[in-house]
Amino acid sequence: MKKIIFFLLVVLSTTAMAQNAQDRAAILKVLENQRQGWNKGDMDDYMQGYWKSDSLLFVGKNGPTYGWQKTLDNYKKGYPDKSAMGFLTFGIKKVEFLAKDKAFVLGSWNLKREKDEPKGYFTLLLRKIDGEWKVVVDHSS
Repeated sequence: MKKIIFFLLVVLSTTAMAQNAQDRAAILKVLENQRQGWNKGDMDDYMQGYWKSDSLLFVGKNGPTYGWQKTLDNYKKGYPDKSAMGFLTFGIKKVEFLAKDKAFVLGSWNLKREKDEPKGYFTLLLRKIDGEWKVVVDHSS
């Protein structure tokens, strides 16, 4: 009986690790797609990584913003053209799974522009919604 229980635990933990590796890769792909969209100067493409919902929460220097459209509008106002958007890079520090459909990401961002180079950190909460990972909460500073 102990051997059967041990075998089941090994199989379950191996399956969970494989799932986490696939999900981690999918999350990193979401972030990479966002980075590429930003660097093309395509804010609409960048926003595809976010949950298209009025419940999306973005927290930045001006406080909380609720909603996908409002977040997009704020981004377009703050970054009206390609030169304002600059060249974006991320440094992913941590991806941690909170549940099979929820993950926490800690990272840094850096914008290289002609006249300056702002940088900061972000924390993200992602959820797997209809089989796709989406950012549901973004706190960037």
